[in-house]
Amino acid sequence: MAQSKNLTESLHASGRRLTRQRQLVMQVLQDNPGHLEVEAVYALAKASDPNISLPTVYRTLAVLKEMGLVKGHTLGESHAHFEAAPETPHYHFTCLICGRVVEFDAPQVKQVVHTLSRREGLQVTDVHLFLSGYCAKCRTGGTQVKSNI
Repeated sequence: MAQSKNLTESLHASGRRLTRQRQLVMQVLQDNPGHLEVEAVYALAKASDPNISLPTVYRTLAVLKEMGLVKGHTLGESHAHFEAAPETPHYHFTCLICGRVVEFDAPQVKQVVHTLSRREGLQVTDVHLFLSGYCAKCRTGGTQVKSNI
């Protein structure tokens, strides 16, 4: 309920209308935690509304992302994965073999950003921390690659 109110208020504040398509795409992202590709968002939305089109989903995701209600991540791939914007920041690790995505908190990042902002006079509006490597399962499967760190 609060998320629906947030969507409505955000759209009206930006001079946009609350359409059923925008509401549906947001609902799909809220009901399906994780990182959905556009085609998955479209398929789930189409199951509820057979008249929704793929271009509408693309446009809707772009609007919701611009408004900060949706986050898009490439997760090491050439295309985006979307999720409803979390209330607290989190970051991602992606396994280079199986593609598993691990979300994690890192409160230290906030401190680093704060220190850098103060020292350099910056106004940071968004932070992206993306780690890639090999998960424990893939590493035990024989993958031993030298780290660049």
